[in-house]
Amino acid sequence: MKKKVLVTGAYGFIGRYVAREYHENGYYVIGMGHGTWHLFDANIWGIDEFYSCDITIESLVKYAIDIDVIVHCAGSGSVGFSVENPLKDFEMTVRTTYFVLEFIRKYSYNTKLIYPSSAAVYGFSNDLPLKEYSDLNPISPYGYHKKIVEELCKMYVEQYAVKVVVLRLFSVYGKELKKQLLWDACKKIVRKDNLFYGTGEETRDWMHVVDVAKYFFVATNYVSEKFEIYNIASGCSTTVQDILGLLYLAYGTNEQPVFNGKVNFGNPVHYLADVNRIQNWNVKNKIDLSQGIIEYVRWFKNEEY
Repeated sequence: MKKKVLVTGAYGFIGRYVAREYHENGYYVIGMGHGTWHLFDANIWGIDEFYSCDITIESLVKYAIDIDVIVHCAGSGSVGFSVENPLKDFEMTVRTTYFVLEFIRKYSYNTKLIYPSSAAVYGFSNDLPLKEYSDLNPISPYGYHKKIVEELCKMYVEQYAVKVVVLRLFSVYGKELKKQLLWDACKKIVRKDNLFYGTGEETRDWMHVVDVAKYFFVATNYVSEKFEIYNIASGCSTTVQDILGLLYLAYGTNEQPVFNGKVNFGNPVHYLADVNRIQNWNVKNKIDLSQGIIEYVRWFKNEEY
């Protein structure tokens, strides 16, 4: 009998790739969240069952039967959204995770939980690369809410022996991502608007979503009675100017990005992960940044937005 994984937020960008990764490794995949997929569309992403519903204890009790692993991808995924809608962001991120943890504690004690947190919990830091035990100094509601969830997960591990591992994601990109820098930049190129926030010297640590999904699957083996946190990133620092340079080149435009020098509120200037803790996971990144951006531009040009 196949093992079962429940992916919440399976209609979302990261959730659908995680679902496919588990499916390709022999799991029966149940997706949950908000979306308008028909079964055929869900099957393309390796989802055997999909339920469009809110994440509540009741919905989990109804659909999450005999689940071996829950990957809780549902929740807010935008700093900007959290700044404009802090209460809604809290509900989407913190409240839904509480429901998942309570469901496991009360109804599915042997289920493992994999939770995708964010580098946003680190906030401003001059101590690079960022280590899992670095001080946390979030500067946006999104970062604060992710930090709260990490504390909530830790509490459930230590008080109730729920099995949880937290993965702190840095800059995840790839086809299907319809927000953030690459998506916005492609739309700007179409409009011949080349003005961007910042100086261009801001740095990020990028990893393709296909490779991120592999880390999610391998993390299943690192869920234990001990609360663990892992950075999931490439360990390489790339400036925004260099990223946009690759994007513009891939798009085939002769235009160049221009930076306004203004600070984009809620986003730290530099991010770089210390990835020593995941080196022995033996996950080989197969998509380098230039290849991934070429692939992203090709997808964007075929996408109606």
